[in-house]
Amino acid sequence: MNPTENIDAGEIARFSAMADIWWDRRGEFKALHDINPVRLAYVRDRTELAARQVVDVGCGGGLLSEALASHGARVTGIDMADASLAVARTHMKDSGLAIDYRKIMAEALADERPGGYDVVVCMELLEHVPRPASILEACARLVKPGGDLFFATVNRTWLSWLLVIVAAERVMGIVRKGTHEYRKLVKPEELMQWGARAGLSVQNLSGLRYIPFGGYAALCRSTRMNYLMHFRKETHGPLGQSTMV
Repeated sequence: MNPTENIDAGEIARFSAMADIWWDRRGEFKALHDINPVRLAYVRDRTELAARQVVDVGCGGGLLSEALASHGARVTGIDMADASLAVARTHMKDSGLAIDYRKIMAEALADERPGGYDVVVCMELLEHVPRPASILEACARLVKPGGDLFFATVNRTWLSWLLVIVAAERVMGIVRKGTHEYRKLVKPEELMQWGARAGLSVQNLSGLRYIPFGGYAALCRSTRMNYLMHFRKETHGPLGQSTMV
């Protein structure tokens, strides 16, 4: 693995080993299936999807990519796990959707297609890469001026350590042990700082409440565990002043 690449070989191996169960609603990706309608609604409520160019950064087996495509978005899904992409492509054929799945890093795609997308979504990825700030900067380069970006991740708090890592992974086995590392979790203020440096403006910050038993998931005020953030890329007026659309 090239040391300059913003990927964790262990993470790639872990998700590759789980690829066959991406679409098993009762398996170890049950939590993603349960929260996927909330993630989709968060995006749909804040931007138009029909006929828009959308890139799903860290698409995995295609859960969110397919949801976005089913609402008219022209979706490109990118990931670095071959096995996950293979599952995504197979399921896409069964669903009848048209999604462009590619093995490419966000940073490389940003070099290839700067400003090429109306909307960027990056959900449950930042906590799995060595340099999350680099992912955010790449996403900022991918989106057009005035475009929307959506992120979802896990806050770095004692509560998330207790419930996400200890309870969910080690005690109840809802999530595979080792999926999350506390040091890799991202605080909202860190995400905001990275966004500001990349020319992004925060439009919304919402917490996500998830109760595994029963599959309850909904937005909430508290961001102490999971949260979603909506950015918009700044545009510049003729005199160089920053404006928002």
